[in-house]
Amino acid sequence: MTKSKYLIIAEKIREKIQQGVYQPNTILPDQETLAQEMNVSRLTVKKALDGLERQGIVYKQSGLGTFVAGDTPIKDEIDAPSNFFTGLGNELGKDRIKSKVLNFTVEFPDQAIQKNLSLKKNEPVYNITRLRLLDDEPYILEYTFMPVKLVPDLDEKVLHDSIYNYIHHKLHLKFGRAYRKIKAVRSEENDLLYLQADKNDPLLELEQIVWLTNGQPIEYSRSRSRFDRRAYTVVENNRF
Repeated sequence: MTKSKYLIIAEKIREKIQQGVYQPNTILPDQETLAQEMNVSRLTVKKALDGLERQGIVYKQSGLGTFVAGDTPIKDEIDAPSNFFTGLGNELGKDRIKSKVLNFTVEFPDQAIQKNLSLKKNEPVYNITRLRLLDDEPYILEYTFMPVKLVPDLDEKVLHDSIYNYIHHKLHLKFGRAYRKIKAVRSEENDLLYLQADKNDPLLELEQIVWLTNGQPIEYSRSRSRFDRRAYTVVENNRF
């Protein structure tokens, strides 16, 4: 599937920052100027800059504009923004991410899933387990539940590619908000088997519910990763 235009623009801006065209702690051209330079809409530029801000690459100052952030000494290559909405392929590169489908069934939800997805007991859900590989190495073990009524015709071809791209580009649905909880957990049998974790290794688990713009919950998931493979970051900018 074609990458969203705002992600392409974000990559171009990031490349210019890396090349030194835009220097650290200097202001970027305004959104209208960037839109004209890149032949896209101002809204596309805004979405691109919002994504770069979430990653800590740029920051916004109210009434002034968008600035290039300086180097962050503690930043590491395993870091990932905790508020990323576009999926692993778009975050890390589609050529680097592969998905192994471990379970894909349709079933009726238990009480916990009914509550998390605001469903009745007779409304079916997809129960999906995937092992995500980064550069062919075990990366994340995902347990996902989605309402069948909101994500029709989901199949294994989509699961091997990108569920989020399918939702955004095929179903034309947009995410509105998400609740995410990140915590340390003990290794379980599947973590040893699929993530190649040691028995006494701690893992990071990201538990989340994602809502559409109309307020309907579309995803409940738990994503588990080894402590040495992934970290989650939060970037805060003081705009006052």
